[in-house]
Amino acid sequence: MAIRFPSHLALRCAAGLLAGLLAGLLAVAAPALGRAAEATIFAAASTTNAISEIAALFEAQGEDRIVASFASSSILAKQIENGAPADIFVSASPRWMDYLEARGLVVPGSRRDLAGNRLVLIAPRGEARSIAIGPALDLPGLLGRGRLAMGDPDHVPAGIYGRRALEALGLWSAVAQRLARASDVRAALVMVGRGDTPLGIVYASDAAMSSRVRVVGRFPAELHPPIHYPAALVAGRDSLLARRFFAFLGGAEARAVFARHGFTVR
Repeated sequence: MAIRFPSHLALRCAAGLLAGLLAGLLAVAAPALGRAAEATIFAAASTTNAISEIAALFEAQGEDRIVASFASSSILAKQIENGAPADIFVSASPRWMDYLEARGLVVPGSRRDLAGNRLVLIAPRGEARSIAIGPALDLPGLLGRGRLAMGDPDHVPAGIYGRRALEALGLWSAVAQRLARASDVRAALVMVGRGDTPLGIVYASDAAMSSRVRVVGRFPAELHPPIHYPAALVAGRDSLLARRFFAFLGGAEARAVFARHGFTVR
């Protein structure tokens, strides 16, 4: 049987046809690929549940993807300063947003407050008593031989607010050496939930999401500076998707999520 090989002309025609098919496929696929954009948000640990839910709501509207990284505001701010690829930053206190703003690391004019919070005193779930927080509070006596769990007051916003509240009550010097210092407020919540410490100071929103702790007292708001969560676009990472999600964070749907998770919203 004679075997005939394709002529050079036939090969060129086949190659041209294949190239045309590939170009057509790429033309169809390109719009879909273009829609699959990604934005990264660095947010305070205390916002984990709320922002995860908000990101899911946003993603459900299209094919864009939101990547979230949660930690103490101080850690995240330092990471952004060192070039971490964050598009949006949400801090648990103005201090760390001020830190980045002073270094020109946020988009001018983009800063806004998303929500607020309150400080509460928590105990393991089985604790039945309620504790009145005021000048007569015997916190050392309530701790017994245990420690007070709270975010590290040297840099964690919840711990800084907690220290200010204890100072206002005249209790700081009595408990300063009896702290279980946590890397962020969620770590303090876990310590109390496991029964590692008899008491802890966290945000009301953190206590609301845990079934293993009970709020036994609420700190009057006048004992510490107002708790705000400022957010801003990160300089040099200002994309259309980042701006769209940033706007969504300040919208009605997002505010409803924050409120449901125990934050205060306007």
